Amino acid sequence: MLHIRNLNARYGPIQVLKNCSLHVDEGEIVSIIGANGAGKTTLLLSISGLVASVSGELKFMGQSLRGLSPDKIVGLGIAHCPEGRQLFSPLSVYENLMLGAYARKKAQKDEIEEDLEKIFQLFPRLKERMNQTSGTLSGGEQQMLAIGRALMARPQLLLLDEPSLGLAPRLVETIIQTIVDLNTSGMTILLVEQNARKALEISHRAYILETGRIILQGRASDLAEDSEIRRAYLGKDYKDLSER
Repeated sequence: MLHIRNLNARYGPIQVLKNCSLHVDEGEIVSIIGANGAGKTTLLLSISGLVASVSGELKFMGQSLRGLSPDKIVGLGIAHCPEGRQLFSPLSVYENLMLGAYARKKAQKDEIEEDLEKIFQLFPRLKERMNQTSGTLSGGEQQMLAIGRALMARPQLLLLDEPSLGLAPRLVETIIQTIVDLNTSGMTILLVEQNARKALEISHRAYILETGRIILQGRASDLAEDSEIRRAYLGKDYKDLSER
């Protein structure tokens, strides 16, 4: 579904991504793991067309994404749920969700309303707060809204950037389970997640990104058993915890 080869990205003179190559197959959850500053967010921004200074091969369903505007990329079937949620704070929950469907100009009204109801089934709390200003929601509710807004675009590929960031442990479990449920229903997901342990537990495959380079890739279960990966990203007690 997504094919990236030798991707380079920079902000002015600073090169952030260095010859990154990866792929995401239909129906997978693929995680990108790495320390802060490794380039994980830049990778997703490059896919979404929000970083202009890129080179290399970047294809979705066989079509090149290079040079396309972000709205065109959304129209092809890629939706991005950004780090920090990036909601339109003065607008209501309902208005934020409807903005997620902005690229679907030819969609029938009843089709969009049907999708809106699916979001409310996925996140009942959003329906309870449909007319509430999004800036007044809790952190967990804001993350639900950010994911819901992305889903309103009816993507084939969902990019998730740090969906558990700053959330209480109970809410982290809710968001992680939501990701699993979305994938079970057929959604393909590229996940950037600081909580490497959780990411590897739910992913099919993963890539390790370090200072802008992919240094390791493989099945998530294999990477979770790698001693160096456990030491660097999972904590020394990971294996014991996973066996309980």
